Amino acid sequence: NPALWPNELKTAVAAGCRVTPSFITEEEENELLREVEPHMKRLRYEKSHWDDAIHLYREREQRKWSPANEKVIQRIRYYCGDVITGVCLLSDAVMRLRHKDRKDELIVDLMLPRRCLYRMGEEGRYEFTHEVLSNEESIFNGKKVEKTRRISIICRDLPHPENQAEAAAIRMKPIPEAA
Repeated sequence: NPALWPNELKTAVAAGCRVTPSFITEEEENELLREVEPHMKRLRYEKSHWDDAIHLYREREQRKWSPANEKVIQRIRYYCGDVITGVCLLSDAVMRLRHKDRKDELIVDLMLPRRCLYRMGEEGRYEFTHEVLSNEESIFNGKKVEKTRRISIICRDLPHPENQAEAAAIRMKPIPEAA
């Protein structure tokens, strides 16, 4: 309900959350998938993320990329900073943002087309939880969005350290090297 949104928050979320369709080519998507998919098969589904924003997911951190993919990753990182930046692979998806204090009132959906770049900064990153809707729930502007298997390549900085102990634990989390 747009009437419930404070104007400043509406403006901040609109400014901080962006989706750029067709950010990478199909060839670049295939190259990224060739590199990450073999590692994904060995991972178990996790129940909850360290920031409690996502559930039932598989995550892998990767520092080293093939030379072809490093060029794509650098294009993604260019837009990173105090934002979460990601590229949506394999499928379109609907991402729902819910205000952390007003979960049932302040909700915004973002359409993430396959191969898009999406960015969440400012209030969109820190004041909202983020979830990719299940195939059953994936409706955007009144139309069903068929979601199949999806991989997201995400670049993010560490969150603002509101809780020093939590921030230290996040910084110390080991990052496995790519095989």
